[in-house]
Amino acid sequence: MFARTPRLLLRPGWQEDAQALHAAMADEGVVRNLARAPWPYSLSDAETFLSREPDPRLPMFLAFNRTQGRPLLIGGCGIGRREDDSLELGYWVARPYWGLGFATEATRAVMRIARATGLTGIGSSHFVDNPASGRVMRKLGFRPTGTFVRRFSAGRGEEVLAMVYEDTGESDMRGDVAFELYGDAAALAAA
Repeated sequence: MFARTPRLLLRPGWQEDAQALHAAMADEGVVRNLARAPWPYSLSDAETFLSREPDPRLPMFLAFNRTQGRPLLIGGCGIGRREDDSLELGYWVARPYWGLGFATEATRAVMRIARATGLTGIGSSHFVDNPASGRVMRKLGFRPTGTFVRRFSAGRGEEVLAMVYEDTGESDMRGDVAFELYGDAAALAAA
């Protein structure tokens, strides 16, 4: 699977991306907001991540800024499975690109793919000291469940309080050409 947004190319990660992935993730400020990435993040960690066999039914991408030249790796996003087999949206953006809307743009594309392929019951969470992630989730149509859980952060080496969100399916789909063309038909078919 591949996806293109106004500013991004989303594609699976390849071994050739290991150096760029390491460079983008070798930042404690990025890794501390993730549950599974270790700190320090090494080139070997990037190579191991890229060599895993992903579930072909779940969208999982590296996000590249589509520049005038070679695309530049700026983050990653996808749908993964938690230990209890539930689906979870995850994402990260390299520090130089924080606050520019890339996380929202990339994850909106992932959620469109997830919905188009019939994935439902997708949850997400963020560590309570990372409220920017909560703003991204709310823009996507996720809502806080009111539940807080302690999740292990490999980057911090400890459990951290996280706020849990659920997908309401109410994200802004106006940027989706298929929704613009067929939105009413889809709504009628669902009724």
